[in-house]
Amino acid sequence: MRRNWWKILASLLLIYSIIAGLLLEVPRLPILHETIRNLYFHVPMWFTMIILYLVSVIYSIKYLASGNEKHDLMAVEMVNTGIIFGFLGLATGMIWANYTWGAPWPNDPKLNSAAISTLMYLAYVVLRGALDEEQKRARISAVYNIFSFPVMIVLLFILPRMTDSLHPGNGGNPGFNSYDLDSSMRLVFYPAVLAWILVGVWIANLKFRLRLIENNLK
Repeated sequence: MRRNWWKILASLLLIYSIIAGLLLEVPRLPILHETIRNLYFHVPMWFTMIILYLVSVIYSIKYLASGNEKHDLMAVEMVNTGIIFGFLGLATGMIWANYTWGAPWPNDPKLNSAAISTLMYLAYVVLRGALDEEQKRARISAVYNIFSFPVMIVLLFILPRMTDSLHPGNGGNPGFNSYDLDSSMRLVFYPAVLAWILVGVWIANLKFRLRLIENNLK
């Protein structure tokens, strides 16, 4: 029980955030209306993806320093899980954009940067599959992973601020904190972010343990 407390917390927070996100009152803002509920789902997906990628970078650095295969496997599964949340972020974003901006994929720099970032990490998976020698594959993919993370940060958080963007907080648009949001939204949003991050780490750990079992059976 002591080792699994965070899993219990993740489950409780996830149930709470989903139910509260769908049922609690939200501010009636122009254009957004009820679609503002997607804030509880779309944004946590990106936060979770970024945290998973960050953890994968840490394990890639640890692998290069130690040569421990487990560090490489953990980095891989963090990236694999991060890609899943990246696609979930793209999907929820497209649904939101379709209702608020009139198209699932308008020509928006942040959307395009998100797509490029996703392709960049898919290339990481392809790179690992193209190399047969285990140590060479681990070293090259670790270096690629370390350099990919700051590029992703530039694509998602810096470049969109330097040009016109439909996203809040980019291209001169005010962020959500600048809106007159009901304080009850924060009571759902922050637990949702924590819940999805914990779930993401949970999934990555399960995939890591499965990978260890597969390697031991070979």
